[in-house]
Amino acid sequence: MIDSGMRRVKFGGWKFVQVLLALVLTGSIVAVAGVAFMSRASTRRTDLGNRDGTLAVCPDSPNCVSSFATESMHFIPPITFDGQPKAALQTVVDIVSGMDGVRIVAKDDDYVHCEFSTPIFGFVDDLELVLDCDASVIHVRSASRVGHSDFGVNRKRVYEILRKFDGADSASTHTTMASKDHTARVVTCQFHFGGIQAGF
Repeated sequence: MIDSGMRRVKFGGWKFVQVLLALVLTGSIVAVAGVAFMSRASTRRTDLGNRDGTLAVCPDSPNCVSSFATESMHFIPPITFDGQPKAALQTVVDIVSGMDGVRIVAKDDDYVHCEFSTPIFGFVDDLELVLDCDASVIHVRSASRVGHSDFGVNRKRVYEILRKFDGADSASTHTTMASKDHTARVVTCQFHFGGIQAGF
């Protein structure tokens, strides 16, 4: 009876060791896979950039939006502006710079490339802007580097930029109009009061 009990204890202990080893091995495999996935997520794509005024085509997956896309799943409207093109692009850059998890990796007179990283896992989305002076628009593309679905994150990000730009553009337009109106009334006062400047 004692030998039988000892064998059961030894057998039970060995099963525990087997289960523990299996868990450790599974954890190691998951860790290696995670490191590989994260490495892929952090690797900068080589097919991005300004392609004679256009941007890379979105993949078949829904985790990409672009103002150059023709299908509804990927299409997002471009940023339209009035006034100086470079000033408009700088306004967008200022808006993007104030968003969470962003890093500007490339910027010139008509192209901007930004990376958005998630705080925990470090997943990266690429945001690109290209300026079209003739059409008075700033084209935009935002895409995840890995995975299939982004749960609408890229689309929401671009719409947030559009909304903030519209607000900034409207504020700028109102300020300009108010300044012109003020100047006109000052000139009128100068005319009527013999050069006495009175702005009101």
